Amino acid sequence: MCLSFLPQPFSGRKWRIASYLLLASLLMSSPAWGQDVLRIGSKRFTESYILAQVLAQTAAPHAAVQVLPGLGNTAIVYAALRAGSIDAYPEYAGTIAQEILKDPQATSLQAMRDQLRPLGLGVDIPFGFNDGYALAMRADTASKLGIRTLTDLARHPELRLGLSNEFIGRADGWSGLAKRYGLPQQPLGLDHGLAYDAVTKARVDVIDIYTTDAKIAHLGLRVLTDDAAYFPRYDAVVLYRLDLPQRFPAAWAAMQRLAGSIDENAMIAMNAQAELQGQDFAAIAREHLAGTHSDDKTPPGFWNKLFGPDLLRLTLQHLSLVLSSVGLAVIIGVPLAVLVAPHVGLRAVVLGACGVLQTVPSLALLALLISWLDRIGSVPALLALTLYALLPIMRNTCTGLAQVPAGLSQAGMALGLTRLQCLRLIELPLSFPSIIAGIRTATSISVGTATIAAFIGAGGYGERIVTGLALNDKQLLLAGALPAAALALLFEGVFGVFGMFGNIRRRGRSNQNNTE
Repeated sequence: MCLSFLPQPFSGRKWRIASYLLLASLLMSSPAWGQDVLRIGSKRFTESYILAQVLAQTAAPHAAVQVLPGLGNTAIVYAALRAGSIDAYPEYAGTIAQEILKDPQATSLQAMRDQLRPLGLGVDIPFGFNDGYALAMRADTASKLGIRTLTDLARHPELRLGLSNEFIGRADGWSGLAKRYGLPQQPLGLDHGLAYDAVTKARVDVIDIYTTDAKIAHLGLRVLTDDAAYFPRYDAVVLYRLDLPQRFPAAWAAMQRLAGSIDENAMIAMNAQAELQGQDFAAIAREHLAGTHSDDKTPPGFWNKLFGPDLLRLTLQHLSLVLSSVGLAVIIGVPLAVLVAPHVGLRAVVLGACGVLQTVPSLALLALLISWLDRIGSVPALLALTLYALLPIMRNTCTGLAQVPAGLSQAGMALGLTRLQCLRLIELPLSFPSIIAGIRTATSISVGTATIAAFIGAGGYGERIVTGLALNDKQLLLAGALPAAALALLFEGVFGVFGMFGNIRRRGRSNQNNTE
């Protein structure tokens, strides 16, 4: 029986090429080998982005520096610091005492140092300003209702509160505040970057703010007085790993000179440059360190944001995440599907487990993987994307194998082929179109889901989306979403061309066999 009409997609040469591509994509997502890099993280709000750039640019002449921006809330950034995924990040004294150490009495730097030292951490470099929590509302609404203090707010249960999710869950956040003032309202969880837009459009009445936010004065909001002195001081400092000064002595010495270099007015002005003038965080930090201020108040347009200097870097990061995750899913999923396909019960269990993984929200899965792996960045992101890509690949492989006529395999074995040879020469080639369709679906899923990886410092187009959310910058959000959509279309085109050539090749072989 002649088997030459079957496609032969699993040749050794093609597997080697695929392996090389996968290895290359993994290397693209990894830092340079053998090089000690100073990694500075930031939370996901304007001021933290700027301070991270100030630290990085100060250290850059003395060390190789990598900035991991917008990693999320305190819990995620602090976990990254403990795990060694970052070496330092801007933090606040009140947050360290209340949220990290759970000790409201640890108000001095020395008291914090004594408790952080057993954890391998230190705190230093007080920047010189306090950025406290507060609640704010529209001035016209506050005047109409006669509200000036948080005690006044307690007398208006009808008001709608839109508070950031971190503030709602913090030890020094909503729970304690509501208890101190007897606040009867039930807050709605709202992203901090969207809160200002929501309050100005009267979708909510009260929001939580940072006292150095530039939009407070710009939008004419009234900051409610903390008349019961609930909130502690939130002096900006640097939380760092204790080995940092030994690993990067010159960079650390340079960063220490930042102590006392930023007052509240300077920080508000820098926040305004980002939020109101649309300036780049790195450029803002550069101007501050140089002691200059640009007179150009024109924010960059959409096309400048779309084709910004970070486009190539983000594209390579996004590509590496997609290619690596889909490649790993193929390496794991196809053999596993081949193994379970003949067994109905086992196949149902394995595909069911993969289906359950698809229902887990991506941010929740990333949080679980960070906790399990004790690190952030490309590794947990790659693992999450691989898990999401497994289901379409395995399901289509099982479907393709089930559609192969049993008579063909029996005929092959009658001609002396082993079971493994029948699988390689008959069943997998005939299943190949179905397998490719699964890989195509998995790739589309990965391109979209990879944008979430930016929340844990893995980069990609999601970095623009995360920053756009923090700034409530719709153009920047679109500048991250459009390249991701274009990449998805590009992959669709590649798979389409691949399928077209595969069909032409199969028709040619079929015609050759008919002629013979």
